[in-house]
Amino acid sequence: MRRLFAIIALAAAALALLASTGQRWNAEQRALIGSLGLSQLEPMPRDPSNRFADDSAAASLGRRLFFDTLLSANGRVSCGTCHDPARNFQDGTPVAQGVGVTDRRTMPVASTAWNSWQFWDGRKDSQWSQALGPLESAVEHGGTRTFYVHEIARRYARDYQAVFGALPVMQGLPRHAGPAGDSSARAAWQRLGAERQDEINRAFANIGKAIAAFERRVQVTPSRFDRYAAQVAAGGRGDGLSEDEERGLALFIGKGQCVNCHNGALFTDQHFHNTGVPARAGRAPDRGRAAGERLVLADEFNCRGRYSDARAGACAELEFLATGSHEMEGAMKTPSLRNVAERAPFMHAGQMASLGDVLAHYSAAPASPIGHSELRPARLSPRERAQIIAFLRTLSSPLTVTSR
Repeated sequence: MRRLFAIIALAAAALALLASTGQRWNAEQRALIGSLGLSQLEPMPRDPSNRFADDSAAASLGRRLFFDTLLSANGRVSCGTCHDPARNFQDGTPVAQGVGVTDRRTMPVASTAWNSWQFWDGRKDSQWSQALGPLESAVEHGGTRTFYVHEIARRYARDYQAVFGALPVMQGLPRHAGPAGDSSARAAWQRLGAERQDEINRAFANIGKAIAAFERRVQVTPSRFDRYAAQVAAGGRGDGLSEDEERGLALFIGKGQCVNCHNGALFTDQHFHNTGVPARAGRAPDRGRAAGERLVLADEFNCRGRYSDARAGACAELEFLATGSHEMEGAMKTPSLRNVAERAPFMHAGQMASLGDVLAHYSAAPASPIGHSELRPARLSPRERAQIIAFLRTLSSPLTVTSR
């Protein structure tokens, strides 16, 4: 009998020890953890500038355009080249490579329908206007506006017209003409005249709107963390996370200061921050948002532009955008941390090869090469950094393409 009591006592002690290793959350922490769960994501916002955003026929066309390599100067680059579904709709390279080499890292597509600003510098204010930028970029797709309209008329005319109506008159339209092309293409664009330019611009904008209707449907799905977050928010103990993962979460929302910018259900505040990231080797420091805010205001395809479907007063983000703040010098958009462990390398030009490098940077908080860094040293030990990384891996989940 004594032996039985001894065994029971040892078992009880072991259970108590096991329970003591688990993280204990106070009410404030529970609420914060709950706010990070995917179930707290607000309904997908509508895009007032794109009345085709939720059109299934537009999305079907957009999917085909997204993966069409013939929509490039060399016939080998599509949106899907850099936004590869097998790689979480990014490419895994330090900087994007299209017909040439860009200066920045490919940003993921998933759940960008919730973004107010697109690109690292926020120089576009919608998914459809973002889609247009790479098409004209000399180092991404490398084409011109009339080139894309010719391709739509040649291979997608029926599907395009079913969604957007008639194409421009193609007779006499030069193969290569556009304001962002080489000198020959720019001269050909000027010869078209304002009325013809407007017709081409509208068709070009519609290409972006179709691609955006597809991209809008690419979304993240719940991860291991989301089940845990729901349980903790409801007052439960939470299961499915290891001791290191739980402690990594505690560091993420506490000492590590990560949640200051990586908050909300998508783990991004959707804002821009200078975090002292070094310049890409051999390149001048990137001005980031300081340049991007001026570019988006000047963009003919922004929410207030002629080719937007938004009504007056529907472009609040653009209306209240202030420029000239020194704080935006070198600031980059906070990326979502959903699936971050699957998306090395990191930062706006792939300057950091691993999450360990990222955590070491944030722990040390070096001075910024341009502007002023917002960081304060987190002074995380190697073990603490490893625990945060363990937590970040719990945010991985498959992507889905929804029906709407």
